[in-house]
Amino acid sequence: MTADETPLEGSVLSGTAPEMAEKRARDARRIEGWSIVWMLLAMLIWGCFIFLMVADYGPEVSSYKGTHAVCQGPLGDPSPQDRDCRSDELRQWPALMGILALASLATVTAAATTVYAKVLSRLAHNDGAGVRPQG
Repeated sequence: MTADETPLEGSVLSGTAPEMAEKRARDARRIEGWSIVWMLLAMLIWGCFIFLMVADYGPEVSSYKGTHAVCQGPLGDPSPQDRDCRSDELRQWPALMGILALASLATVTAAATTVYAKVLSRLAHNDGAGVRPQG
């Protein structure tokens, strides 16, 4: 190595570290946006799952207490005897377990992308603050 190469290497290294920090900061913002999308999707799927589990459905019947649906949600009546209640396929347990699996997958993905965005943000902050020119 000659004396002429050392300042060049020092300037190249000091010039790329802030660029890497800036790139990591951009990536962190992008991944954070995706984590928000995954969180919203997970909340939507969980909301659908809870609605399907709890809400009454089927034809409405009038009585002296008012009108109410014939079928209760699967959480209230896990195995309905009425034929109308059995015909709704989204209220059956295999479909509900599939929706639960989708909700769990979206939740895990949202958590993973959130953690990844935080890690990238911290790496970008550490890269930008602790840069020392070599030479």
